[in-house]
Amino acid sequence: MLRISDGDSLVVQQGGQRLQVRLACIDAPELQQAPWGTMARNYLESRLPPGREVQLRPVDRDRYGRTVAEVISEINIGLALVEDGQAFVERRHLKGCDALEYMEAEARAARRRYGIWQQPGGITRPWLVRHRRKLASSAE
Repeated sequence: MLRISDGDSLVVQQGGQRLQVRLACIDAPELQQAPWGTMARNYLESRLPPGREVQLRPVDRDRYGRTVAEVISEINIGLALVEDGQAFVERRHLKGCDALEYMEAEARAARRRYGIWQQPGGITRPWLVRHRRKLASSAE
């Protein structure tokens, strides 16, 4: 593992090349969703310090050319983010993941009011934040 970009994106070294990876099946808060976005990134950094070896289970490629994958260190990192209230399950993109496992992890985090679930119903979903930002920039 080389670098964490945000709460659900990282750069890894694979062979002789750098690979941009988006964590599969989850969506972490955007960095501007203070303090949640920074907390998700810090959580990911604590779980994957630089130099940590990871295993990738690729499931897709996104529109930016990133590899979308489950990232495994000692644990499934994306699943841990959800379980600990640092990310939401991305229901539209559960292909290749154990949907039930992710949904149950999210339900446990919500029930325990961990992280993003400290606010009743959770914080504004990151996909809504991106959509609103896109609408605002197209209106300018």
